[in-house]
Amino acid sequence: MQKLAVLPNARLAQAFVDYAAAHRVSLELAPEPDAQVAIWLVNDNDKAWVDSELERFIADPMHSRYQAASWQVAETRHARFHYPSAGLWQTVKDKSGPVTLMVMSASVVLFALMTLGGFEVVVRSLLFPADSEQRWQLWRLFSHALLHFSALHIIFNLLWWWVLGGRIERLGSSSKLVQIFLFAALFSGLGQYWLEGPYFGGLSGVVYALLGYLWWMTWLAPSRGLTVEKPYVVFMLAWLVIGFFQPMGMNIANMAHLFGLIIGCLLALWDAKRHSTG
Repeated sequence: MQKLAVLPNARLAQAFVDYAAAHRVSLELAPEPDAQVAIWLVNDNDKAWVDSELERFIADPMHSRYQAASWQVAETRHARFHYPSAGLWQTVKDKSGPVTLMVMSASVVLFALMTLGGFEVVVRSLLFPADSEQRWQLWRLFSHALLHFSALHIIFNLLWWWVLGGRIERLGSSSKLVQIFLFAALFSGLGQYWLEGPYFGGLSGVVYALLGYLWWMTWLAPSRGLTVEKPYVVFMLAWLVIGFFQPMGMNIANMAHLFGLIIGCLLALWDAKRHSTG
C-alpha cells in the first residue's frame, strides 16, 4: 500500500474512496495528525487511474459524480475500515518536536534513576538551590522542572507537556518552546521557593506556563493558530484552585503553578503585541 494524499476533510475523502470503489478500485482511509485523513492505494496497478482521478477530484470535490458514487456504494460499504497503525511512539512523535521529546526523555530517565536507587544523588544534584553553596550552580534554577516524585506525578505532567508543548513546537517553533520552558522553570521555581522553600520539582509550573501562553494567544492573536480548547483551560484553572486546598493530603506546588501561569500569559501578551506591530 502507498499513501496518495492527505485531505483535511474526512467526508470528502470518503466521497473519493466511494467513487473509486464504484470503478472497482480499492482505496482505504487512515487518520493523520490534526484531524486530517490520508488516502491509501491498495493495488499499485491502479495508480495511474487514481492519480488522474484524484487530480480531477481535488479540482472539484463537490461534483455530482462523487455524490452519486457514494449513494451507489452506500449499501455495500462496510462500516469499518483498515487504518494502518502508526503505533504509540509514532503518534507521540507526530504531535511533538525535538524539544518536546528531549524534555520528556530527560524526565523519564531521571525518574527511572530515582526509582532504581539513585534518588538522593539525583535530587541532591538537581534540586532548586537550597543554600549558599548551591547558589551559583545555575542549572538548578531549571533542572528542578525535570524531577518527579511519583508515577502519577510524571504521567500527569508529561501528558500535558506533550499536548501543550508539542502544539507550540509544531505550530510555533522549537525556540519558542525552549524560551517558555526556561522562563517558566526559572520564575515558577523562584515563586515556589520564595513562599514554601526549595523542596519541590516537576514540570507542572512549565505546563501552566504553556497553558497560559496558548490561552492568551487564543484570545489575543487567534490568527497565529496557537490556540487551546476551552475545556482544557477550564479544567487546568479549576485544578489550580483546587490545589490550594491540598486535596487528599497531596503536596502540590501551588505557587509554581500560579507563577508559571502568569509567566505564560505575559509571554503571550508580549508576542501578540510584537506580532501586531511587526
